[in-house]
Amino acid sequence: MRMYDIIAKKRDKKELTTEEINEFVNGYVKGEIPDYQASALLMAIYLNGMTERETFDLTTVMMRSGDLVDLSPIEGVKVDKHSTGGVGDKTSLIVGPIVAACGVKVAKMSGRGLGHTGGTVDKLESIPGFKTALDRDEFFDVVNKTGISVIGQSGDLAPADKKLYALRDVTATIESIPLIASSIMSKKLAAGADCIVLDVKTGSGAFMKTVEDSVKLAQEMVKLGENAGRRTCALITDMDVPLGRNIGNSLEVIEAVETLKGNGPEDLTHEALYLAANMLEVAGKGDEKECLKMAKEAIDNGSALECLAQMVKAQGGDESVIRDTGNFAKAAFSHEIRSPYEGYIAHMDTEGCGIASMMLGAGRETLDSVIDMAAGIVIEKKTGDHIKRGDLIATLYANDKALFDKAEKKYLDSLKISDGEVKRNPLIYAKVSKEGVQYND
Repeated sequence: MRMYDIIAKKRDKKELTTEEINEFVNGYVKGEIPDYQASALLMAIYLNGMTERETFDLTTVMMRSGDLVDLSPIEGVKVDKHSTGGVGDKTSLIVGPIVAACGVKVAKMSGRGLGHTGGTVDKLESIPGFKTALDRDEFFDVVNKTGISVIGQSGDLAPADKKLYALRDVTATIESIPLIASSIMSKKLAAGADCIVLDVKTGSGAFMKTVEDSVKLAQEMVKLGENAGRRTCALITDMDVPLGRNIGNSLEVIEAVETLKGNGPEDLTHEALYLAANMLEVAGKGDEKECLKMAKEAIDNGSALECLAQMVKAQGGDESVIRDTGNFAKAAFSHEIRSPYEGYIAHMDTEGCGIASMMLGAGRETLDSVIDMAAGIVIEKKTGDHIKRGDLIATLYANDKALFDKAEKKYLDSLKISDGEVKRNPLIYAKVSKEGVQYND
């Protein structure tokens, strides 16, 4: 079969067969199909979409292009959680220990951050000594002993996705729901969990900017998970405002620990509890209401915090920073941003806030960028808050004072001020499951 004919078929809005999709993905991974032909097919998919069956076939062949993780050596039900990425999104550091404390195993492979979005692996590596690279036996052993382990994603997990994503990134074919869904789910399915909860972000700091598009993506991914025999659901959560108060690696770990101690900001605590409850629900621990009660109890009785501390210790990290976050290394310099305005914060360009943090050294501009683990931003005022001239609205942290001026300008440019009161967005817009879409009032 010729690649030319496959391209022409999708160009003409016809459905590709399983064999044609396999031929494309496997041929491209092996180097038998040139970039220009792969790009042409990706653009045809971008323009004409894919059917449910085509998307499932694409996901399956990408999943099988590399290692398939067998989690059977881990006792009990294994649940995974994936976020589509955002600013200040440290929920994995909170929900994983909560779920583990409630008796469900969390064997999680996470990624690094790039650009304005942070990565869970980077955050964990701000803990002195913490190892995110474990071999499979070590990984399984930590999960069996502590209930949870988070490691860096293997380079052999869905390598077809990595190669195709790089091509999509330079051919303007990123924003395609079938391609995004198959990209995410090929890796999640290859990682081997029994159940999957998806945190699909929406808003200015998210990949999907509207609730409508976020729901469409979530529906596609839930269908892929369920069709693969994994119990799957998704929450549509707000990323039009940074989540919590802290942006930056060690700063976010500190805030996660405070949340597990019951002292976290209201928005972060609320979202983490509902994500944890849905992870417990898909794992068969009860309905959402019962699981929400369990999640709250795991924070109240300290068992979730203890799970995090034990995981850190088991992976070579200094658990003293979890017991006392004052032991984290601090940035050499801080800089207060005082409000030049009076009024209400009407909107925060969340991506812009993330870029300001990256400018301080907290994120990567390229894959080779070196992160300053102590750098970042602590937010004092958020969307809906009233501010007066001179009020403290954020504090910047860096190990180079010369970085403050540009980062402050970027942060202030990310704020929109109004004279009147502003209504805050819901934290959770909807839940998507095999039963359908349930919108929150």
